[in-house]
Amino acid sequence: MARNKRDCFNEINITPLTDIFLVLLIIMMVIAPLLDSQGLNLTVPEIVKEENIQKDTKILNVQVTDDNKYYINDQEVAEQDLESTLKDAAKDKPDGLLIQSAPNSTHGAVVKLMDNARNSGITSISVMEG
Repeated sequence: MARNKRDCFNEINITPLTDIFLVLLIIMMVIAPLLDSQGLNLTVPEIVKEENIQKDTKILNVQVTDDNKYYINDQEVAEQDLESTLKDAAKDKPDGLLIQSAPNSTHGAVVKLMDNARNSGITSISVMEG
């Protein structure tokens, strides 16, 4: 009785499988450092004493209260009118925006204010708690 060549196949060739794993390993090693480079570019602020702050600067001040309401020049601004109000106020105050957030204001309210400020053309934004 003659045997076919198929019946004599006793071992599995793992060379192609090894090649695939090595290629995947190299791809992961190349891509992994690129994943850490995402995020915001932030600069660490300097500590400045209050008497060193110039009172005549043209910085727009916006307060975010504990109940997440926005105040510009002691007047409450509705959330939907925030971008247009910032755009109008930024014409008179070209030096940037100072956000004064209350200790219990939410992160989302401050980020929403920052997004609206960027959309209205303000490029320099500072955040202060207090």
